[in-house]
Formats: sequence, structure tokens, C-alpha cells
Amino acid sequence: MNRLIRSKQMLSILLLISFSSISSQTIINGFFPKKNDFTFASSYSYKSYDNFFRGTTASMANPAGMGEISSSVFSIYGEYGMLDWLSTTVTLPYISMKNETGVLDPVSQTNEVNGVQDLSIFLKAKVLEKHLRNSAKIAIGGAAGVSVPVGGYEEAGILSLGSGATAIDGCGFIQINASSNLFIELQAAYSLRNNSDFEIPNATLFSAKLGYYNKWFYAHAKVGSQNSLDGLDIGTPEFGAAGGAAALPETEVDYTNFYFDLYVPIYKESIGISSGYTVNMSGRNYDRASGFSVGLVYKAN
Repeated sequence: MNRLIRSKQMLSILLLISFSSISSQTIINGFFPKKNDFTFASSYSYKSYDNFFRGTTASMANPAGMGEISSSVFSIYGEYGMLDWLSTTVTLPYISMKNETGVLDPVSQTNEVNGVQDLSIFLKAKVLEKHLRNSAKIAIGGAAGVSVPVGGYEEAGILSLGSGATAIDGCGFIQINASSNLFIELQAAYSLRNNSDFEIPNATLFSAKLGYYNKWFYAHAKVGSQNSLDGLDIGTPEFGAAGGAAALPETEVDYTNFYFDLYVPIYKESIGISSGYTVNMSGRNYDRASGFSVGLVYKAN
């Protein structure tokens, strides 16, 4: 019975992970709600950076002398258990980005942009679940989804809310839970991206997660990465010929991020709060940002 309670608590715990950054990390986790379970989550995250990776070289300043760039993200998330082995998730972020020095973006000619970004809808299915010795278990699953830009934002420029691409993602994951409440989760995804105005590179995404939970708290550390399959490098002659800052959506964007997330239930199993920290450890044509997130989760069944 206690194990069942812990499993139900964990369904609420993991929902805010993907809100700790505005990177194109997949929103899927390896836990499954029961049939008719519904979870709603809201979160706020803040990130800032004053240097970036120019190609693969770490630059000491941001492009176009823009100084520190910060972003605030307000996100909502919903998950519903259609069956015990099948669920659907929906996410929608509102993003505000600002250049703290007031230097104008060379494309949009503003130092601040804000708006709704991309609506994401996913279906997640459990393929296999096997119980091992000492109450340990292994679960294998897959997911498919689509992300569609809905805010009408400007895709080009340094201060852009996103690439403006419609993305079709497919991913697979494996999760191993030990009887000691430790778990490991591995995930791999492929993202097919299309924009009628830009040649957006497709990408592969990977993540590895190590976590622990009990009835008082949940915590995990995660390393996530993206590898674009082609694209331009900032600062090259090809980049300049393509339009410079106006061609940023066509760059090869690679990165490796570190996340640490903590969740604490505050009212029975229905309401809890989360917090997180993230930092971009390495990249290609990507920022060197760090930031934090806080969130509120409500679960009904």
C-alpha cells in the first residue's frame, strides 16, 4: 500500500521538469498516470546570460554587443490519463525576453519581446513494465507529439521567442526503479522541424536522469543534450551571406544542460511545490545561460 501511495505521489512530482528552461527538451517523463487522473501545473522560470558559444568557441560577450539577456517563462502544463498505459500532455509557455543594456536587436529593432510561444501536444504509451526482484521494476515506453507556434512571434533575430518551426517529435525511454526509491531514466528523441521561411535543422535529443524520492520530498539530477543534424555556424562567411542575425533560425544549435529539481508536497497528495536550477554547460551557437524555476502542481483523480 505504501508503495502505491509513493507511486501516485511521483506522478505529480515530475511535471515541472521541462519548464526549467526554454530549450527544446522533450516534455515527456517515464511515469504514467492512472486512468482518469488529471494533473495541472503552472511554473515560472528565469534565465540570464552575458556570453554565448560562437560556433563551438565560448565568446566573452553576447552578439551585437547586447550585454546580458534575460528571459522569464510562465508555463502551464496538463496531463490526463486516458488509460492506465496511455496518457496525453499539453504545454503552453508565455515568454518575455529582455536585453538589460537597452541595445536594440538588429532584426526586430527592440530590446524586449514577449508573447506566447509554441503549443505542444503529446501522446505517451507504456510498452512494457516488468517487476524484478526486491520490488524493483523496469518500464519502457514511447511518445509522439507535435509543437506548433501559436503566438505569431518574430523567428529571426537575437531576441526571438523560438524558431517558429512546427516540430514533430518521437521518443523512447526506459526507467529503472530500485526498491530503495532510487531510479534511473534514459531517453532518446528525434525532432523533425519545418518552417516555410527558414531551413530549420532537425535534431536528436538525449537525457539521463538519476532521482530519489520518499514521502517528504523528491529530487533528481538530469543531463540533457541536443544535437542538430546540420545548419550554419555564427560568424562564418556562410552565416553572413545567409543574412547574419536574420538567419539565426538556420544555425546548428547543440547544447548540453544540467538540471537539478526538487519537489515537496504541501497538502496531502493533491498540491505540491517545485523548484529547480539549470545551467548550460556546453554548446554550439547557443547561450551560456543559468537560471531557476518554481512551480505549483495540482492533481485530481
